[in-house]
Amino acid sequence: MNRDRTGRLHPGAWWLWALGLATAASRTTNPLLLLVVVAVAAFVVKVRRPHTPWALGFRFYVWAGVLVVVLRVAFRVVLGGGIPGRVLFTLPEIALPAWLSGFTIGGPVTLENLVAGLYDGMRLAAMLICLGAANALADAKRLLRSVPRALHDIGAALVVAVGFAPQLVDSIGRIRRAQRLRGHRGGGMRVIRRTLMPVLEDATGRALVLAGSMEARGYGHDGVSPGRHRRTGALILTGLAGIAVGLYGLMDGNAPGVLGFPVLLVGTAAAVVGFVTAGGGVGATVFRSDPWGGPEWVAAVSGTVAAAGVIVAGWTDPTIVFPTPAAWPRLSVLGTVAVLAAAAPAWAAAGVAPSPASPSTAVVEGRVAP
Repeated sequence: MNRDRTGRLHPGAWWLWALGLATAASRTTNPLLLLVVVAVAAFVVKVRRPHTPWALGFRFYVWAGVLVVVLRVAFRVVLGGGIPGRVLFTLPEIALPAWLSGFTIGGPVTLENLVAGLYDGMRLAAMLICLGAANALADAKRLLRSVPRALHDIGAALVVAVGFAPQLVDSIGRIRRAQRLRGHRGGGMRVIRRTLMPVLEDATGRALVLAGSMEARGYGHDGVSPGRHRRTGALILTGLAGIAVGLYGLMDGNAPGVLGFPVLLVGTAAAVVGFVTAGGGVGATVFRSDPWGGPEWVAAVSGTVAAAGVIVAGWTDPTIVFPTPAAWPRLSVLGTVAVLAAAAPAWAAAGVAPSPASPSTAVVEGRVAP
């Protein structure tokens, strides 16, 4: 199989898979189905996680999801939710001005209100964990190679932003290991103060090194005239505005007909011309392109199947996908089978698993050096 020598899947396939799972999580508040989504994401990460520093950051996303659930329930307790039911306890209520009549602080806390907060928090946590799975499985640097030339500058900024969290996790791990070797022990605020400044210093140093290497390779020096930049920007902005107005005209039944499909067509044409013009001035090249084969299609399609299955299940029986806080949740057969299908990349990609680094080989930037 013509694949990069590390054996990893195309990073775009992992992101499509993760976005499909996140979409499935966003279209339900059923805690049982959300637990299935999290279990599938964790299982695929466990099986397909590459031997790279950023892949170890998945557990931080899991803990962040737990924190989201706790905060969501706490907000429901303090701010209330207006859901009547069985009162568990009552907090002192703070009077608010008339212009904040829709909000309350304190007062009776019902069981149904806490359950609704738990469901909302689990949905947000599941979406966060799905995106964390993409960060653990996909290499942000390899993703930049697949960005279209017209979006190369924007893609570079997005890749740096996406790769910040994994790099931060790597910095925290390295600094904590160094502190343990020096005999530092303990916990609490003292460890946080002792770790925060080295982490910030390390992150700043990496940013400066990245900026210097990008400048040395000619990033930002495209040799395009300012007039061409202005024309390209005007075309893209005009095209995006036309697309927005055209979509509004199509969705609004009272809008004039000229604001619908004609404006959408003109805006799309202008945006396409602008992107083509922008891509012509970018001299980015790729040393070794990432192939897109059968395993990539399996990963991308399985995530899409998960999202489509949960959406269709919501249309078929909304009471199962969006259970009321007063009722015991039940699993949707269609939604569960669709989400379980998203575990397919764990086996479909089994033939391209990266092997751990040995003393005789070292993985360097997607190449194996002897």
